[in-house]
Amino acid sequence: MSTQPIDWLLTHGIVVTMNDTYQLIEDGAVAVKGSEIIAVGESAQLEARFAPNRTLDCTGCAIIPGLINAHTHVPMTLLRGLANDLRLDVWLYGYMMPVEREFVGSDFCRVGTLLGCAEMIRSGISTFCDMYYYEDEIAHATVEAGMRAICAQTILKFPAPDATSYEESLAYCRGFIQRWLGHPLIVPAVGPHAAYTSTPEMLQASAALALEYDVPLHIHISETTLEVEGSKAQYDMPVVPWLEQQNILQAKVIAAHCVHLDESEMHTLKRHRAGVAHCPSSNLKLASGVAQVQRMLDIGIDVGIGTDGPASNNDLDMFEETRLAAFLAKGCFSDPMALPAKAAFALATIEGARALHLGNLIGSLEVGKLADIAVVELGHTHTTPKFQRDTDAIYSQLVYAAKSTDVRDLLVNGQSLMRDRELLTLDEDSLKIQAEEFARRIDSFLVAREGNLLSKLLAIGSGVIPQESFEIQVKVRLQTPESVLAKLDDANSGLTIPRSSVRNQYDTYFLFKKREMERLRHREDEVLDERGEIREVFYTMTLMGPAREREYDNSIVLTRSRYAAPADRSLRFYREYFQPDGERQVIKRRQRFHIIYKETDFAINLDQVRTPEENGYYLEIKSRTWSARDAKNKAELIGELLELLGAKTEDILKIEYIDFA
Repeated sequence: MSTQPIDWLLTHGIVVTMNDTYQLIEDGAVAVKGSEIIAVGESAQLEARFAPNRTLDCTGCAIIPGLINAHTHVPMTLLRGLANDLRLDVWLYGYMMPVEREFVGSDFCRVGTLLGCAEMIRSGISTFCDMYYYEDEIAHATVEAGMRAICAQTILKFPAPDATSYEESLAYCRGFIQRWLGHPLIVPAVGPHAAYTSTPEMLQASAALALEYDVPLHIHISETTLEVEGSKAQYDMPVVPWLEQQNILQAKVIAAHCVHLDESEMHTLKRHRAGVAHCPSSNLKLASGVAQVQRMLDIGIDVGIGTDGPASNNDLDMFEETRLAAFLAKGCFSDPMALPAKAAFALATIEGARALHLGNLIGSLEVGKLADIAVVELGHTHTTPKFQRDTDAIYSQLVYAAKSTDVRDLLVNGQSLMRDRELLTLDEDSLKIQAEEFARRIDSFLVAREGNLLSKLLAIGSGVIPQESFEIQVKVRLQTPESVLAKLDDANSGLTIPRSSVRNQYDTYFLFKKREMERLRHREDEVLDERGEIREVFYTMTLMGPAREREYDNSIVLTRSRYAAPADRSLRFYREYFQPDGERQVIKRRQRFHIIYKETDFAINLDQVRTPEENGYYLEIKSRTWSARDAKNKAELIGELLELLGAKTEDILKIEYIDFA
């Protein structure tokens, strides 16, 4: 009988198929031709049918589907161990984002991805789902390594390492999708970071882009209680229903974390066929909580397991992650039968593939599926002995006993990436040298910025949040405010005033010689009632970074970072804690009007500035936005508002009150 030529035949291993019946083949084999699996069965039968170019003897090993890392930020291998044992906001805003702004570029993403791929190949991972910046570079590096990936281009409402606004990120993402659509290893995707780092318009545009090209949409959902509480406070609903209103769930969603979902939200995700990426190590390390994975599975949600980024895990080890997922489900919910080994291993393979909307292509060893195959040695001391009584014992061996270091071989798309623990596509020694060079540079950067104001603010505060990057503003000196008030009272002015207030504001600016372009403001707001008596007092700290100005005819647009936090300590405390080199005060009585003009929001302030200029009256028009396009449009509308309110062009002041002194 003639034999059929093929490329690979893996023989004499325990074949863990992860097909619909969870078939196990004790002395099994897998035949591969090109990029596909063409046969799975008994070794003797397949050896008789096929003439392979290469044979892998897998005696004493398990032949398993390549593992699937359902959520990571793979270039963050270069930030592994940088900042640990911190709150999420301190970790993210105080360390990760400043370092990323300084260092993340094409070379960073290429080296970090190749280093991460080397680690993942060694631990049997064939596919990962990434969300980061410069995804073009990540995709190229992934192909160089030979791995498979969903690459989601990050989109944020504030400036990112690869974009100054979310419009730029969306444009980059569109081009990225067009360049990679249909690639055999790369699935391009849209990556709006999270609900709390997005605007409604940004989310809607992201969903539309994903639907236009029928690509996945990868987003963090309900990772922390702070995120959930913030959504309820701002939108009067939890995160998932708000995202549903922005059309996000119309796309093929891959939802990372989902730690704090209620039952209704789980059913909503199920109804929209969203996949979930469970990240147990990262959620524990950042004290975010533990997701109710067993409940999600009971409802019918497709759940995979992700390592998250190496900066918050700190590794890319799916064996470790799968074992922890199983233990957490049992220990945290007091049910020893929750997420048994077979189910946990499914999350790392076929269920992970379904969560990534790739279940028809990968995740199991079946005829017609892509040849992503790992070989795991089971003859080590820590995996001995092997019992025969329980037919499912192999899953316990793999989940509870096996280590990533037991992985011997890996094929992806029919190509060998590791043979007998030797990497075939990557130079590990060179990558280690390049990674250490990045570490030296990052260390120098962080040492040089010790005493960073944002880090210090984060260290003592709660609820520190970034504010809109673009601030449009203009001031006009007034003799008296009566004429402007009359215009605002005019029903035919074309202005809608949803709300207004009167308040006294006491601003203390801390100034620093070494950071002369940064300003830290402590504000006391006394909100007055109709009788002029104090109704409410609240305090805030606002950190304003260096500003870049773009001037228009009647206004300026300032682009800068801004962070705000409640000030729950005394002014004396902040003075002693931050130790400024100087201070300036601005004291004013403010009548604030939130207006809508031509469907656009503005704040109109009528200020009586008492310090630094006694009894000075000013009209201030301002607005803030995350959108560069929106900022330009608002700058043009300010000219119309000035004319409508009767302001004189010669009285325009394009400066801030602190600069009066």
